[in-house]
Amino acid sequence: MGSPLILINFKSYREGAGNNAGQIGSAAEIVMQESGVTIGVAPQFTELHPFCKHYEIPVYAQHIDPVEGAFTGRIPAFTVRAAGCTGSLINHSERRLSIADIEATVAAAKFHHLESVVCTNNVAVSAAAAAFAPTYIAVEPPELIGSGISVAKADPEIILGTVDAVHRVNPDVKVLCGAGIQSGECVKTAISLGADGVLLASSVVKAKDPEAVLRDLVSLL
Repeated sequence: MGSPLILINFKSYREGAGNNAGQIGSAAEIVMQESGVTIGVAPQFTELHPFCKHYEIPVYAQHIDPVEGAFTGRIPAFTVRAAGCTGSLINHSERRLSIADIEATVAAAKFHHLESVVCTNNVAVSAAAAAFAPTYIAVEPPELIGSGISVAKADPEIILGTVDAVHRVNPDVKVLCGAGIQSGECVKTAISLGADGVLLASSVVKAKDPEAVLRDLVSLL
């Protein structure tokens, strides 16, 4: 396995906008360069192009739509690619899609040379989504999201089960885990259970010192 991926979702938090967003981007760039661990960010849509231009880190959209043309208010995959992004989250628990829409969105991401991070809530959905061959499956038990209780400690079986189920369908699909990830120990445990990285949000975005939190997250890798 190459470097694990630590992917930070800014969601729609006020702490993830404006100057605060830039501070998180700078912290991610510094810690990535010093540690060698890949740290990606999924900032708010208006920050995508500035982040791609100013920071040497992977930038992901929080959502894309498999459309182009007369679709006001949608986020076509090609616009995210044009902004310079590496990829996009798909089907986050706060932006759910049907299974047909997940398939179409993963296909759009591939067509436009974007990595796809398909979020799921359990082993069965993870296996179903793996059939579309996304870059990553990111499994997050909804009840633990934002709870401060780490999935790696509270529900290690879902990580083990997802890794096994996904690789049975497609061994090339990588697995992230999320929900309550907040320390280097959480990240280390997730990796030891077979995950290729973690997806997290508030523990970094709402932190008083995002750089210190990021340093802790990579400290045991």
